[in-house]
Amino acid sequence: MVSRTIPVDPFDLVIFGGTGDLARRKILPSLYRRFLAGQMPEESRIIGAARTEISVEEYRAMARDSITEFVPSSKRDAASLTAFIDHLRYVAIDATGTQGWQELREEMREGMVHAFYFSVAPSLFGAIAERLHEHGIADGNSRIVVEKPFGKDLKTARALNATLAEHFTEQQIYRIDHYLGKETVQNLMAIRFANILFEPLWKTEYIDHVQITVAETVAVDGRGAYYDTSGAMRDMVQNHLMQLLCLIAMEPPYHFDPDAVRDEKLKVIRALEPVRPEDIVRGQYAPKNGKAGYRDDAGNPDSRTESYIALKVGIANWRWKGTPFYLRTGKRLRARTSEIAIYFRRPPHSIFDDPEGGRENVLVIRLQPNEGINLKVMIKEPGPGGMRLTQVPLDMSFAQALGPDGSDIPDAYERLIMDVIRGNQTLFMRGDEVEAAWAWADPIIEGWETRQERPHAYEPGTSGPEDALMLLHRDGRRWREIKE
Repeated sequence: MVSRTIPVDPFDLVIFGGTGDLARRKILPSLYRRFLAGQMPEESRIIGAARTEISVEEYRAMARDSITEFVPSSKRDAASLTAFIDHLRYVAIDATGTQGWQELREEMREGMVHAFYFSVAPSLFGAIAERLHEHGIADGNSRIVVEKPFGKDLKTARALNATLAEHFTEQQIYRIDHYLGKETVQNLMAIRFANILFEPLWKTEYIDHVQITVAETVAVDGRGAYYDTSGAMRDMVQNHLMQLLCLIAMEPPYHFDPDAVRDEKLKVIRALEPVRPEDIVRGQYAPKNGKAGYRDDAGNPDSRTESYIALKVGIANWRWKGTPFYLRTGKRLRARTSEIAIYFRRPPHSIFDDPEGGRENVLVIRLQPNEGINLKVMIKEPGPGGMRLTQVPLDMSFAQALGPDGSDIPDAYERLIMDVIRGNQTLFMRGDEVEAAWAWADPIIEGWETRQERPHAYEPGTSGPEDALMLLHRDGRRWREIKE
């Protein structure tokens, strides 16, 4: 299968925080891969902007090193890398002062798409937005990209939305969640709405429950101070897992249109039922084999912040009432994996002598690693001796379909940055969507803070706290095994 590359209009993309970790690891390598694919027009330019006082040549050298480190050698060559680096510029700029803004204005060209990537702390969003207009750099056709965290609660999210709205319209603001740029996540909509096979079954009459898992093997060391003010609920559930839940549970939009899709996602968030305290399990990874535990990594020996959380969530609407959604995410777990598992109900009556009474069909959408889709179905076990049933997978690996090593699958940032240039907001969060998610999450967080609950300790390299297993066991269900 060969993917089509559709060029975008020529652009000037300014990366505020252009020397930062995100720019080095994701933004610049993603832009290089789009350049290599022929999607980035020759006239386009990328302008790094940061407080660091370096020359254009030094910035280009940094970008070359980053691309060499984060793009596989099989996907780059010296000639194309040199050609890409020639598109880079740099401006030393003070986000809260006056330095560099006139120079940045002189870099911007007429007739180009103007996009500004705010790869900086949210506390700087307002200052940058104000100066872009004050110095005549941004206009009514410009676009801004803002990274999470988009607030830490409903109050701060509303304040941030209001700050950006003073200078940009909602149609100009692209709130990025890289999970929505993953090929498999986008395929959720294709699976549901382009195949008559699934959509008639996509409701509580046929689906027993849904599991959403985002497991990581890494600790929080290196970003422990930030993480301890956030935790798994704010860092992962309120945004990444919420978006996955919305794509699974949303009603069919009238068209694949940005606002039509986001209208349906918003309805899901507003239909979420309050989560009971007994349907929440929080955990912290403990020390093991000389490796630090969460509290050591966070630098807070009395921390009550969770590095793991599992929740049972209900949706109060006609399609999903009675079907629980189980969400879990955590650090220092057994394996790095992200997946969605849809468990269909068992047949109401089994005509076979199956001791398990017939096992359910399970549709598994793997987001990482080894992106793909797996459907477990029941078949007859080969051989004589009666009708013995066994469960087998119908497996589609994106790596096999799109490339021998999977590296032809675009990184999420590649797709999302190009969507910004196109002016397509379908895969970006709208302001009211962000606020609705916080309105649901805030009471959950306030509840355990009021009760002064401490997270359960769990051993690194496991699936999390034992209490999380009981969250499903008491309902007669069990978590899928966490494995790569």
